[in-house]
Amino acid sequence: MIQRYTRPEMGRIWSDENKYAQWLAVELANCDVQAERGHIPVESAKFLREYAAISVDRILEIEAEIRHDVIAFTTCVAESMASAGHSDASRWFHYGLTSNDVVDTAQALQLKESAELILKRVDILIEVLKTRAHEFKHAIAIGRTHGVHAEPITFGLKIANWYDEALRAKRRLKEAAEDLRYGKLSGAVGTLAHMEPATEAAICEKLGLKVAPIASQVIARDRHAAFVSALALICALCEKCALEVRHLQRTEVREAEEPFAEGAQKGSSAMPHKRNPIVSEQICGLARVVRSNVQAAFEDIALWHERDISHSSVERVILPDSCILTDYLLAKTIWLIGGMRVYPERMKRNLESTKGLVFSGQVLLDLAAAGMLREQAYKIVQSEAMRAWHEEGDFRAVIEHHPEIRKHLSPEQISHCFSVERQLRSVDAIFDRVFGE
Repeated sequence: MIQRYTRPEMGRIWSDENKYAQWLAVELANCDVQAERGHIPVESAKFLREYAAISVDRILEIEAEIRHDVIAFTTCVAESMASAGHSDASRWFHYGLTSNDVVDTAQALQLKESAELILKRVDILIEVLKTRAHEFKHAIAIGRTHGVHAEPITFGLKIANWYDEALRAKRRLKEAAEDLRYGKLSGAVGTLAHMEPATEAAICEKLGLKVAPIASQVIARDRHAAFVSALALICALCEKCALEVRHLQRTEVREAEEPFAEGAQKGSSAMPHKRNPIVSEQICGLARVVRSNVQAAFEDIALWHERDISHSSVERVILPDSCILTDYLLAKTIWLIGGMRVYPERMKRNLESTKGLVFSGQVLLDLAAAGMLREQAYKIVQSEAMRAWHEEGDFRAVIEHHPEIRKHLSPEQISHCFSVERQLRSVDAIFDRVFGE
């Protein structure tokens, strides 16, 4: 059965409730550190920590009137302090900060949390790929280039390739996420005009962030572009896996297919026989959305002077969407690979369907090694291969009885040309390199 995507954590991270909660966390960290350093009254910071509260509905109501989200937020907090009888303490709220100090630093907290969830998904995918690669390590199949039969591979090698790519995807995301684990509270144009550098560093440390060495009014957006790029590459891997399943599920191939709930799932409203790779197609489609967000992230890097807000509206879409979609596509890909139906016997029949044609390269090499000029060997082998292709003949039988070839190769040597085991003798070595076993 197609599993539902149930990951409320990611939706919670990008909810209005959590966004404003993170804004409040940044503001209160500022109050705490400012009080510790004697810049604001300790009692006021204590009251703010105890009584400052937010209401999403109230913030949105105020914002609809004044058209400024951060001021709507600080006004809401001031109202909560007044209701608690500590109105005077609210004058120290947002002290020394500009709007983007709060927004950028809080967003770093959201991105940090999102990356942690996505990395957990990547780890699960890596384990699933490892398990299935070993399961089909020696399941012989035909390799295809340009969609055409090439030479033998194993299905495990195909999956091992995905595993290797998943390791790189994980590394890229970890590096990009670490590059985003920065806060800034350096003021309107990043000069720390209203805060000491040590205070800024202490606030970031309190939040579990590093301090941006330098910023304008915003943290430089190349960091965010790299993060969205890393997400897009994860989704590209999901798409790569799903696209292969779609190809292999075609009726004339039928070497593998995505899970299908027998007796319950329906493939077509008109054709009861259909078993369509709908989840694989969904993965391929939605990967395009995340990929398209990369361009928008790159467009956000160049801003007017020390800051404009052309990036802000874009990020309200591309950051939550990219994180949520990446998490979703990983969940679907884990389901797809973990439950993928694989048909080794069909793979064997497909490989044998061309009656030895896919061993033409080995015949060519062995003839050259036996003394025939490569150009002559290529001409003979290609001629017989093309005839077998058009006539659907038995390529191996032709090679076994070809007079020019028999002058150079014994029957045993010709038989060795068509050995699948010979072709795949390095599978164990490749697995050792990939999995380190």
